[in-house]
Amino acid sequence: MTYRAPINDMLLSLNHGAGLLAAVEAGHYNGYDPEFSAAVIEEAGKFATDVLEPLNQTGDRAGIKLTDKGVITAPGWPDAYKRWCEGGWNAVSGSEDFGGQGLPLAVHSAVNEIWSASNMAFGLCPLLTLSAIDALDAHGSEELKNIYLEKLISGEWPGTMQLTEPQAGTDVGALRTRAEKQPDGTYRLFGSKIFITYGDHDMSDNIVHFILARLPGSPPGSKGITLFLAPKYLVNADGSRGARNDIYASGVEHKLGIHASPTCTMTMGDKGGAIAYLVGKENGGMAAMFTMMNQARLGVGLQGVGIADRAYQRALAYALERKQGKALGSQNTGSD
Repeated sequence: MTYRAPINDMLLSLNHGAGLLAAVEAGHYNGYDPEFSAAVIEEAGKFATDVLEPLNQTGDRAGIKLTDKGVITAPGWPDAYKRWCEGGWNAVSGSEDFGGQGLPLAVHSAVNEIWSASNMAFGLCPLLTLSAIDALDAHGSEELKNIYLEKLISGEWPGTMQLTEPQAGTDVGALRTRAEKQPDGTYRLFGSKIFITYGDHDMSDNIVHFILARLPGSPPGSKGITLFLAPKYLVNADGSRGARNDIYASGVEHKLGIHASPTCTMTMGDKGGAIAYLVGKENGGMAAMFTMMNQARLGVGLQGVGIADRAYQRALAYALERKQGKALGSQNTGSD
């Protein structure tokens, strides 16, 4: 069966369960018309049904491939992402100052549920980009915002979140990725990260990595961690794409149900160190990263809702079609 977004249920939950109507009436959204939510969710549902859902099974079977030119996604993936960005779906709640639509985050959350339900492997990419937008907007310098925020909000340049290392899973304070400050105010990163969602792919011409690392002489544990921004390709003064940065996918993982999502091992420093820029303050990385992580946690919760809804739709269709047992007085030879 084909996934269909449960629009009426979602609007009920959004307007009343999540309290969007009450928030609008209280003046929190500058005259936002709640009737617009229905149009947004309906269009998202159409895109999910027509574009994303058909790629879900085929993408999972094809998976991703690590080549000498980087990670190659499943057939149809780059085109679907291009259409998704052109539709403005990454910019739903983005700041209007940087090209976003400025809609309530609750509405953006509703459409994110639809992406996860129709094609979770695809939906993982914007999940991390939305988190990266929050972190940069809250903690980045004006210079970094002016260079990267518009690209992130449009989805032209997706973002990643890089915390985990082989010896430091949930114990983030044990990370060893090293940062060295340069005379020009930039930093060089050396180390590796694992399980990085959409760490490399061919869906965009640049990727904006948000990376936790440790400066020499920093306090031990999580108090000595700093957050950095390191693009896949450096950005020239005129905003054009520059040289390749020293951060590469050196391996890929295979996760059940999301084989089409590039889960990468990332390596920095084989060619002199990845050029990076400070986000927030030195040794203040955990506070900045929690801004990103909290948005990602919301997205993961929505993944659960989306997958549960998709499973319910399929189970209901099967139950309504499957015949079992004999009706009283039936003369049929088979099941009724």
